[in-house]
Amino acid sequence: MQLLIVEDDQAVAHALIDAVRSAGHQAEHVSRGADALLNHHNAQVILLDLGLPDMDGLEVLRKLRQVSEVPVVILSARNDERSVVRGLRQGADDFLVKPIGLTVLLARLEAVARRAKVEVAERAGVFNTGGLSVDASKHEASLDGRDLKLTAKEFDLLALLAQYAGSVVTREQILDHLWGDAFIAVSRSLDVHLTGLRAKLATPGLIVNVRGVGYRLETRNP
Repeated sequence: MQLLIVEDDQAVAHALIDAVRSAGHQAEHVSRGADALLNHHNAQVILLDLGLPDMDGLEVLRKLRQVSEVPVVILSARNDERSVVRGLRQGADDFLVKPIGLTVLLARLEAVARRAKVEVAERAGVFNTGGLSVDASKHEASLDGRDLKLTAKEFDLLALLAQYAGSVVTREQILDHLWGDAFIAVSRSLDVHLTGLRAKLATPGLIVNVRGVGYRLETRNP
């Protein structure tokens, strides 16, 4: 398991890192919410403190959930019902209260990681909608049997839209997935790659622009 520890107390962070590594897992540590938003991409689970120096941990969680489904376990000294309810409703996978035994903490983290692994496995593989086929493992895409010959970015964009075919994928999610940061100035690169992808699909209306939100890949009848 690759864990991202978001904790501003260095002593607590070092104890957590030692415990995680002694159990055979890997851990990266950041102490600021902004750094968590920039370093979440390789994490299989995020362990998130709420009392961070630059922003509240619940705000970090809210921003993460705009772009990522990575499992988040809150570990906080806050034990009031309002904080727990807000954390879980905003998308945390678990809420643990300090102090907590390291053995129990590891067990809870591993349980969350196992659930996430099953969900990812269910989404992986070939996505089909009508005559459109996207094979993520082979990096191949075709429409009505025609090889689309996509660039790497075009393929990644199509694969993301196909994964959520019929649902809107926000612009922030796309920027985070393709460029690794949805919270800096918006790049025109997305518009360029989207234009190229639409041209190669040559099917007007297949990718719909939902104004002010993002994009949706329409499902088609074969």
